[in-house]
Amino acid sequence: MNADPNRRGSAAVGFLDDLDPVEAGAVRCLRLWADGDDAQERLRSEFSDRLGPRQGSDAADSLHMICSLCAMYGRRPLMRHSASCPCLGADESCFATFVAAAGAGDREDAMLMATMLVRADMAPGLVDPAARLAMALRRLALAAVSARRAPDSAPNVRPSRRATLH
Repeated sequence: MNADPNRRGSAAVGFLDDLDPVEAGAVRCLRLWADGDDAQERLRSEFSDRLGPRQGSDAADSLHMICSLCAMYGRRPLMRHSASCPCLGADESCFATFVAAAGAGDREDAMLMATMLVRADMAPGLVDPAARLAMALRRLALAAVSARRAPDSAPNVRPSRRATLH
């Protein structure tokens, strides 16, 4: 079998639903950033609306720096699926794992993964912006969880012991 070398990073290796919120957010950001100026502006606006103007701008700038460096100094173009695709591509998986590792403070692992994305001399420039992006994505995920847990207008009623669980 001869695989197309120009598409080797697009092979589906999983599903977005299998990722944690930071990793899934990183993939979503990569996909939207690659969709062009309008999508980048929508993403910048979303960051600003949900994180505030300063933190939103910092998150968008970090994403822009990462993606720009990957585009300029990448070992090859990063392959991605469309924004609405539920699949996870191989390059997207690497990108998500890289951002998550940087955000978790695993600098050595993040640096190693960065060298798979860009030339080795450019890899150090990716780690700090990836850590900042991961922290913003983590704040967004925590805000979403808090919003889901917020009490609604319905009274707090405890379920009976005979309630059906499944």
